[in-house]
Parts: sequence; C-alpha cells; structure tokens
Amino acid sequence: MICFETDTLLAVIMFAGVQVRSISCLEITKNLSLLSTQKKDKVKDFKLEKPEDKPLVVLLSWLMARRKHIYKYADIYLQNGFDVLNVSISPWQLLWPAKGTQVVAKDLLKFLDINAKFSPLVLHGFSVGGYVWGEVLVNISSDRERYAPVVDRIAGQIWDSPADITEISIGLPMAVFPRNKVMQAALKQYVLYHLKAFDKVATRHYIRSSQMFHTNLVRAPAQFFLSKTDPIGAESSSLRVKESWENMGIQVYWKCWDRSPHVGHFRVHQKEYISAVDTFLDNINLSRVKVADQVSFKAKL
Repeated sequence: MICFETDTLLAVIMFAGVQVRSISCLEITKNLSLLSTQKKDKVKDFKLEKPEDKPLVVLLSWLMARRKHIYKYADIYLQNGFDVLNVSISPWQLLWPAKGTQVVAKDLLKFLDINAKFSPLVLHGFSVGGYVWGEVLVNISSDRERYAPVVDRIAGQIWDSPADITEISIGLPMAVFPRNKVMQAALKQYVLYHLKAFDKVATRHYIRSSQMFHTNLVRAPAQFFLSKTDPIGAESSSLRVKESWENMGIQVYWKCWDRSPHVGHFRVHQKEYISAVDTFLDNINLSRVKVADQVSFKAKL
C-alpha cells in the first residue's frame, strides 16, 4: 500500500459507503506506511521527528492488497489507541528478494530499531507477510545482541493465512491474476521455472526465510487464522509451524474454519475474527480497551 503523497495525508475510510473515520498515512518508504488517528510529523532517515510512546501493530500485508482492505484491518487497532505500520511488497520484489523483499525487511527492522518508543509491538501478518517476516528474522539472527530490544518489545504475533515457500507457485499467480485462469496457469509455470533457474538469487533465500520462520526467534504468543479449504495458506503447512513453535515453548492459539478463502477469513467470519483478536490481545495483556485508556491518559499528561 502506498500513501497518496510522501508526506502525511488524512484519508477517510469508507466501508459499504459509510464513513468510519479519518486516519493519517505517513509514507516512510514505498513499502512502509505509518497509519494513525493523529497527524504524524515528518520522518527523516526512518526516525520520526516526534516519536510517541504507544503500541504499534506491524501489519504485513498480502500481495496486491488494496488500500481499502488494509484499512479495514488497521481500523481494528486504530480505533483503540494503536498505531499501525503497514508493510507491503510487490510481485517483482518477491521474485527477486536480494533487491526486493530483503531491502524491505532491512528497512522494516531499521524503523523498529530506531523508533524504540513504539512499544509494545504486535505482528499481524497475512500470506506472504510470513515470508517477509522470515527475512526480518534472518537480519535479526545476524546480530542478535543488537536487535534483542526489538524482539523483546514484541508482545504477540497474529498470522492470517501464512503461506510457505511450497505454496509460492500457487499464491503468486492467484494474487496477480485473481480472475484469469489462463494467465494463472502461465505464471505458475514461470514461477516453477524461476524456482529452479534462480536458486542462488531467489529460491535459497525463500528456504532460509522459511527456516527462520519455523525456528522463530520471537517467543511471544501467537494466534493463527486459517481454513481447511485454503490452497495457498495450507493447513498442513501451518500445523508444522504450530508444532515447531509449541516445541519451543511458544503459546499458540488456533482458529481454523472449515471453509473461507485465502486472507478472506475476516470478511466471511467477521464477528468470530474480531472476537478472537480481542481474546488474544487480552491474553497478552494488550486489550484494546486498556490500550485506548492508556493512550488517552498519556495524551493528557
């Protein structure tokens, strides 16, 4: 998602033709956008001029996500005192990670490292967002002492339809050509070729990211959202992650529906979804009501 300008923009969220609220969108880079209910000052070299002491949700969006859909998820948190950092990548950045996703991952980690007043942190990732976070973990693992404070600030992680490397040939074509089966089939064949032909510059990076995601350096509790009918965020892949994390002592909460589309669980099961998010935030001592009260109190000081 890209803001309309490189500076701050006040945008109005519209759901079914109804105005919900205005939000501020500050573009950090072409792939990082800071969303808030309050207008943000400018950012210089990833550092906010006037950092705020408040919780931040890192929203790792899916490929080709539309702004209006991102805002629906962001609003869950914005209306209760959180700020939201939206992270997006393009299909090109996915296919060529060294010059694409890995650059975004480094930028994300730099932002979180520099703006330490954003605390605690909650991850909310969708589909390919799991891969993006895996690339962040690769960077963290290269200097664990330096980035330990960032990891320590992460209070919880939510994963919606996380897609593993094994599903990239299915997920990428469906994201780029959601309604064109012929083009999906053609792009799938190219992706399969890409994985074989570009091992050094692509495939091995996907595998490394997947390994880091499975052996997660973040030991904060996790909530999974998925369905039995999702061909991209397959239940079997998430079950392997769940087992790995639980063996490491990570508390994993699990919500698997019988039927709902990839990254479409919120749309189909909205009340259950929001209830599960609220329960999860309660479990990590970050209930939305509590956060809103704390932010309001700090604003009055």
